[in-house]
Amino acid sequence: MKIAVASDKDRVTEHFGHCECFVIFETEKNTIVRSEMVPNPGHRPGFLPLYLHELGVETIISGGIGGSAVELFNGRKIEVIVGVKGSPRQAVESYLAGELKSTGSVCHEHQHHEECAE
Repeated sequence: MKIAVASDKDRVTEHFGHCECFVIFETEKNTIVRSEMVPNPGHRPGFLPLYLHELGVETIISGGIGGSAVELFNGRKIEVIVGVKGSPRQAVESYLAGELKSTGSVCHEHQHHEECAE
């Protein structure tokens, strides 16, 4: 399974589409077997769900994300976990242990992305 964590400076970002990069973790039997950092290719409506789907990502982890992006990911059968803080690795380890739950922190207006973590 591949899990992408939207990240800024080794932290889970508060706004998915504007992150610096995605740390993509590959897992087997609930264990991280490898990870790689992929630069964010840019925030364009509808692009990132397709891009990450083509990379084989099955789960997205972020601090906040727009509602339409959640719908696009869900349409590609990609699980979205939001409201997450901390390090990407810790977030994935918590997810694999069944301890990470989505808070539903969805961004409604891009000009107010600093509010996404609320």
